[in-house]
Amino acid sequence: MIIIGGGIGGLSGALALARQGLAVRVYEQAPAFGEVGAGLQLAPNCTRILDHYGLLDEARARGVLPQNIVMKDAVSAEELTRLDLSDLQDRYGYPYLVIHRSDLHAILLAACARAGVDLVTDAPCTAYENTDTGARVRFGDGRTDEAELVVAADGLHSVARAALIDDEPVNSAYVAYRAAVPFETVAGNDIHGKDVVVHVGPRCHLVQYPLRGGEMFNQVAVFESPKALAGEADWGTPDELDAAFAETCAPVRQGLELMWRDRWWRMYDREPITTWVSGRIALLGDAAHPPLQYMAQGAIMAIEDGWVLGEHVAAQHARRTAHGSGVDWEKALAAYEAVRPEHCRRVVETARTWGELWHLEGDRRLRRNAVLRDRDIHDYAFIDWIYGPTALTPEEEPEMFRPIPLDSVAL
Repeated sequence: MIIIGGGIGGLSGALALARQGLAVRVYEQAPAFGEVGAGLQLAPNCTRILDHYGLLDEARARGVLPQNIVMKDAVSAEELTRLDLSDLQDRYGYPYLVIHRSDLHAILLAACARAGVDLVTDAPCTAYENTDTGARVRFGDGRTDEAELVVAADGLHSVARAALIDDEPVNSAYVAYRAAVPFETVAGNDIHGKDVVVHVGPRCHLVQYPLRGGEMFNQVAVFESPKALAGEADWGTPDELDAAFAETCAPVRQGLELMWRDRWWRMYDREPITTWVSGRIALLGDAAHPPLQYMAQGAIMAIEDGWVLGEHVAAQHARRTAHGSGVDWEKALAAYEAVRPEHCRRVVETARTWGELWHLEGDRRLRRNAVLRDRDIHDYAFIDWIYGPTALTPEEEPEMFRPIPLDSVAL
């Protein structure tokens, strides 16, 4: 097998398939394997899979098990609702973990090396094609390679996706600023040192939580860019960051002072698609379903993709021969495509809706706050569909939650 893309999705997919006894080669376009960014939130639907791989203890050691997820109003600083993460672990059987993105990537990279995955760098893939016996990839320097299966984990701007559908990334007009700083930098601020805190405000929000055993503090500030809405090319700049949060409460403005201002991440997703497989070429991760970040499920969905594909390969894996792996790829890929696109469509579309909900203003903000204040902290109606076991078949996919119409809430 060949996997294109050495990020979290590509490596986790490689590990899942190598664990089934397959020979796997991963090609990464950069000169070295690595990740950029800061923190990741890993919900129980992900830590369950890490435990299956024997990696959960290492992830715990490098990350933090927060006590609560707390949602606050970014203007008034009022607490709106919270999730008790100890109770959440009891419900789903696995913890909610926060970890530095590079630490999770390093864990997966080491696991792939132990599993015998061939890891190749400095190899930008420029083309994919099916062959009579599998699929072939071509690289920027003219090299080619082929295998029984090629998995395209090549991200938001996937080359392989372009062969399946003629679409473009969707610009949300929102932009994210990040910072991961030593904890002592924020010790004097009004923060929650052991919680994940989300401050939701008009057209903006701020997320904060500890990393690396509490030695670091992670922050993500997100806001809608007026320049993006006006069609300007230079959008999401630091002056827009400051203006977006000018009316927020003091704890949020304290956090804003620490953001990295030399880089920012413009937020795109794509419209969901139902076709992820073409012959022996299959999409995985952001190549198939890049989401907006509001549900903190982007990396998790990629990890789930690899696990589901690996489980279906195992179910269709006969005895290896001198001529091939013995996998019935048609059946394995059909089973993969039967379950993952619908689940990921739900996540992508719900992430858009949650982003709208977080960023309300005026009377709708007040109605949202009223709904959240009335929620019992042990009410899991809105997350049971996502934090439970990852479905392997369409029949295992749980029912979605029922939204509460804000117009039905009296002020």
